[in-house]
Amino acid sequence: MIRTERGFLRGGTDNIINRHGAHPPCRAPVTGYNQRVTDEPQPQTQPQRPSRPEPREVAELKQLKSDQPELASAVDMQLALIEMQRRVQSRVPLPWIQADAEWLRAQQEAGRPLVRFVDIPLDWTDFRLTLRQTADILRRHDALEPDDHDKILALAREGNALEPVVARWYAATSGVDASDRLATPPDDVPRGLDQVLVLALRPFLARCAEVLTARTDLQRSSHGRCPFCGWEPDFAVITASAERRLICGRCAAQWPFPPLTCPYCLNDDRARVTSFATRDGRYRVYACDVCRRYLKAYDGRHASRPVMVAVDLVATLPLDAAAMQRGYVG
Repeated sequence: MIRTERGFLRGGTDNIINRHGAHPPCRAPVTGYNQRVTDEPQPQTQPQRPSRPEPREVAELKQLKSDQPELASAVDMQLALIEMQRRVQSRVPLPWIQADAEWLRAQQEAGRPLVRFVDIPLDWTDFRLTLRQTADILRRHDALEPDDHDKILALAREGNALEPVVARWYAATSGVDASDRLATPPDDVPRGLDQVLVLALRPFLARCAEVLTARTDLQRSSHGRCPFCGWEPDFAVITASAERRLICGRCAAQWPFPPLTCPYCLNDDRARVTSFATRDGRYRVYACDVCRRYLKAYDGRHASRPVMVAVDLVATLPLDAAAMQRGYVG
């Protein structure tokens, strides 16, 4: 045994014992090589992409659902429709609409819309899918009867049967040609088809309105129906300059219209137009005492955001109830 300054050696340096009788901690041999690094190829970690911010309409709808839980079902359906329509519209090309200025002027003066059926950039495979998905969303939220849902899905699967039905329905509901005003929608289709077609065509018709808006003097429009697709307004917005703009319920286009004239019967007697608003002044109802119809509007004169029809239609559902209690219809 050899005595050292730190302890005793027993059988060589491998058995060093310190003066407390314990083995000192073992040290790995120094080789100049990082033991944690191996020769095996290491997986390359991809930098995480920042998540896309959700559209403001979606954020506003989610906030509305949180603030007013009683509207949760309507909000959920609207969120599903927005997601589907955005996805479809991103694939729809801008249409090439060939119409001379004289024809456009004549159509406007006659109160006839500018989008013909042949102008709509319909890919029929894509449209059938959109029609089925729209019907599924409405059925899932009890906005479409089961029997109508089944018939609409069957129609979408029937090869070439869908195209003439949609063409005839658009001709009858748009009146783009003078003779089409006398046409009637097909009577052998499901009752709920109107609602489904309006929503399914929106991504395609919105592209047409986008093209024609830049080529059309909408200040000349004095008709209550949409100057592009001929549908009725579904909502309105009061701008910061107190101008009222109607918003189409089918293609979402906007056009100016006198603030106290009924867009449905053109009654302009202010004494026979009833108007009432929400307590915060954000929303307003214009109700006609002649035809007994009403139109809701977003008052943007003191608002913190622009009009968002997908949000505002749901947020104003209580106004629908108030208007109907007074005997008006939408």
